[in-house]
Amino acid sequence: MLLSGKVVLVTGGGRGIGAAICRVLAREGAIVAVNYGKSAEKAEAVAAEIGNDAKAYQADVTDEASVKAMIDAIVADFGRIDGVINNAIAGSQPGKLGEHGWAGYQNMLDYNVKAVYNTLTAARPHFNAQGGGRVVNIVTELWNMAPAGWSMYTAGKGAMVGMSRSLATELGPENITVNMVAPGWMADEKVDTESEGSKNFAKSLPLRVHGSAEEIGNGCVFFLSHLANYVTGVYLPVTGGRITQTGM
Repeated sequence: MLLSGKVVLVTGGGRGIGAAICRVLAREGAIVAVNYGKSAEKAEAVAAEIGNDAKAYQADVTDEASVKAMIDAIVADFGRIDGVINNAIAGSQPGKLGEHGWAGYQNMLDYNVKAVYNTLTAARPHFNAQGGGRVVNIVTELWNMAPAGWSMYTAGKGAMVGMSRSLATELGPENITVNMVAPGWMADEKVDTESEGSKNFAKSLPLRVHGSAEEIGNGCVFFLSHLANYVTGVYLPVTGGRITQTGM
C-alpha cells in the first residue's frame, strides 16, 4: 500500500469527490481525517465506512482559527500530519456575470484561495517538524475550457492554480510539494451512469468511459506517495482525455 501509516486531511471529505478520495486513500493505507463544514452525519459515515482509524473533523475551511484548531486536533490524535487535500467547496458555482454579485466571486475565492492559505499555514509548522509534507489542490478542467456562465468558479480555480504553482516553488526547499488534480465531470454517488446523459458524455471522451470519482483519488495517491518525491507544481487533468482535445 502506497500510503501506509500516512495521515492525510481531506477537506470536504463527506460527500462527492471528497468522499471518493477518502475511500481511495484508505485503501492505500492512509489514516484519513475527513473534514466537514456542516454535514457531520455524512462525514462520520465515510469515516466509519473506510475504517483504518479514520475520523471526522468539523471546520469551516474559510475560517483561519477553525482550520488551525482542526489541524492541531489531528496532530494531537495521530502524532503527525503528512498531507492535505484541499477539496471543499460550497455555494453557487455557475452563474452569469452579475447574477450573484461580487459575493459569488468572493465565495469562490474564499474556498479556493483562502482555504488553501488556511490549511497550509496551519499544517506548515508540522510539515517542517517532520521534514516535509504534501499538498494536493483539487482544481478543474473548466479552467482550460472556459465555458460561459462559469466565470465565478473558474476565477476561484484559476487563482488556485496560480497560487499552487508559486507555492510549489516557494516551499520546495522545505520539502513541501504542492500539486494539482483537475477533475472533469466525474461519476460520484449523485450520477446514474446508466442515464442517457452519462452515456453520451462517455461517448464524447477519448477513453469512452464516464470515469468514477475515485479516479481523482488515484491521482491524489500518486502525489502523496513516494512515487512523486520529485514532483511538484504539476497540473494533472483526470478527464478521460477531454483536456487534450481543447489544449492546455
